[in-house]
Amino acid sequence: INPMKKVPAIAHGDFTLFESHAILMYLACSYNVSEHWYPTDLRTRAKLHAIMDWHHTNLRQGAAGYINTTVVAPKLGKPANSTAAAECEQKLIASFSTIEKMWLADNASFLLGRDQPSIADLSLVCEIMQLEILSKEERSRMIGPYKKIQKWVEDVKKATNPYFDEIHDIFASSKQQQQP
Repeated sequence: INPMKKVPAIAHGDFTLFESHAILMYLACSYNVSEHWYPTDLRTRAKLHAIMDWHHTNLRQGAAGYINTTVVAPKLGKPANSTAAAECEQKLIASFSTIEKMWLADNASFLLGRDQPSIADLSLVCEIMQLEILSKEERSRMIGPYKKIQKWVEDVKKATNPYFDEIHDIFASSKQQQQP
């Protein structure tokens, strides 16, 4: 489906598409989802696009980089790289700080102070969810100081359950497989 042979990618009839945010936007428009997921207001939509673009070069590099360095690489027999892990952790912590300061106004439940989740909320929270495969101590060290982030993750879970838990059960099973 993807000429670069990577995921995510979809085939929708005779149409194929790759890249997570492009897929989310396409599906939101194709299925005429509720306004809160992908607003028709151009300015609000542009702000959500900006957050999703920021996500790939900040939060993704921190979260996925840390997981790849500390969990995936050792499983593949590659040596630990504590320098790379520390750099990814710093990127992740800086990303949490940015999200709290810029997009989680006051005690808003969702990004941009909105009262319902958007595809941007879903994308960023799903990125954070991969930290669930870490030990409780390791996860707490990173996310513990960020109370707005913790509340936001819970708000997104509540707004999207039971589907959220169903999809993220993979992390629970991955974590169990890591146990000695």
